[in-house]
Amino acid sequence: MGCCEKLGPGTDGTRQTGCGVGRRAALKGLAGLAGGVAALSGGLAFGQAKKLRLAFCGQLLCVIPYEVTRARGRFAEEGLEVELVYTRGGNAAMQALVGGAVEYAGTSYDVAVQAFARGAKIRRFASTGRLPLFALAVGPKTAGEIGSLKDLEGRTVGVSALGNADHVILLYLLKQAGADAGKISFATIGTNLYDALRIGQVAAGMVQEPALSLIVAAGGKSLVNAMDIADANRYLGGAYEFMGVTVRAEERDARLDEMRRLARALAKGLQDTRTIPILEVIAALPKELVAGGDRAQLAAILERYRTSLYPEAVNIDVAACDRVVEAHRIGGVLKDPVDTRTLLDLAVVGG
Repeated sequence: MGCCEKLGPGTDGTRQTGCGVGRRAALKGLAGLAGGVAALSGGLAFGQAKKLRLAFCGQLLCVIPYEVTRARGRFAEEGLEVELVYTRGGNAAMQALVGGAVEYAGTSYDVAVQAFARGAKIRRFASTGRLPLFALAVGPKTAGEIGSLKDLEGRTVGVSALGNADHVILLYLLKQAGADAGKISFATIGTNLYDALRIGQVAAGMVQEPALSLIVAAGGKSLVNAMDIADANRYLGGAYEFMGVTVRAEERDARLDEMRRLARALAKGLQDTRTIPILEVIAALPKELVAGGDRAQLAAILERYRTSLYPEAVNIDVAACDRVVEAHRIGGVLKDPVDTRTLLDLAVVGG
């Protein structure tokens, strides 16, 4: 799934941990709307914004383009009043969409593929994130001994859980590098790998920020940083589709104009996210997401990664999507072939 979700059956979000849950709007009460999708309006009344709800995982780096789009008035410019609905993970956001509680879901491509493979009638039509939020880091005690993915053979590597997104990406990286995953021991540690890596319980591990920065400061190093487009090009073969927007397939034609306006707004929001002063990006975020955090550290992380994580446009990169599917196949998550060309709707904004 996304940054913190298990790649397996179920879309109820009950197994997710580690996602931010600060809320501008909560999923509370939306379950009662499932199955009762409101009829589409024939158009906009003069001067009246079209109201819609977009649910997504509340993980901080996933949230940013959507909140920047809202704060900069980009939705309003397209005649839309968008309620951003925070959920505990992309699975919960997808459940809200499939059940009819919201009009759109913003999730990782992993979530969309798994839902589609289980029969969900959905269409993915816009991209807002082109890289996963993980890095493969080496701990301080083994930094001088491990210089390549092949060097992990015979070692213990930490992941959140077998079958989780970080484990799947790691298996894909090993395959790409010609390393034998069968010679590596995988330790399932949960979402907080930092201490285990720092004290040497594992030789390497899949981490996110700020854990990566802290490990490097403690004497460790980044072996592969999938959050950096240069490393993604080198080790993954290019972008690896992450966040994007999905709609119910049966509503696609009726909502086409609305979808295009939503995509245009998000495209402008992505440009803002990539270019406006970092402090303005942070100011766009709900206070609940940044309260008590290290704003200087957050600013440094965003400055480092924003042009890598967030694409210049919302157009779907088919090759990036194919890498995700191939990683799922290698990781054993997808047992049967999936016709993702049906899942991807390239006609909304182009492919």
